[in-house]
Amino acid sequence: MIAGDLGFVHVWKPRADPADAPTLLVLHGTGGDEHDLVPLAEALAPHANVLSPRGQVSENGMPRFFRRFAEGVLDADDLKARAIELADFLARAADAYGFDPARVHALGYSNGANVALGILFERPRALAGAALARPMLAYEPAPARALEGKRALVLAGARDPFTTPAQAQRLADVLAAQGAAVELHVEPAGHELGRGDLDAARRWAESVA
Repeated sequence: MIAGDLGFVHVWKPRADPADAPTLLVLHGTGGDEHDLVPLAEALAPHANVLSPRGQVSENGMPRFFRRFAEGVLDADDLKARAIELADFLARAADAYGFDPARVHALGYSNGANVALGILFERPRALAGAALARPMLAYEPAPARALEGKRALVLAGARDPFTTPAQAQRLADVLAAQGAAVELHVEPAGHELGRGDLDAARRWAESVA
């Protein structure tokens, strides 16, 4: 199902009983759209509903979820505001489609991973956990234990031109300090995903409930 209401153009692919399944919030990277990561989400978690919105920011015609000042320089204030908009969209979608808002996990790549981080920091109750592929830490949240009980997977590239393994470790440390159970996987790759990333994401998805 492709829809344009609820505030975001999005794809909704439910299981037979949406209320009895977890939901993956699928968040594309720069230049992607609501279709890009749906096949991956369905392959990783065939037991889950899939909700995939399109980012509402355009950068030279490329959809994004929030603004950036330059490549690798993120607009943290816009990220926070857009993350809250997405959390509000999630609440409306749960009402409209009948899925459990307490069983939503994010699967985000690059720009999508960054906005998923924003949701975790700004509206932690909106997500039960997240798989973050090639994320960047745009800002650090205030000290808290707001992510207790949530599982986060960070997929970093050893040769990623946008962020280093040390920065990915810092992100993992920040998530852990917030109370999340964190797994950090560093793939011998760049910004693209490798086989090891997919294996780690599959293990994460198997635990999504």
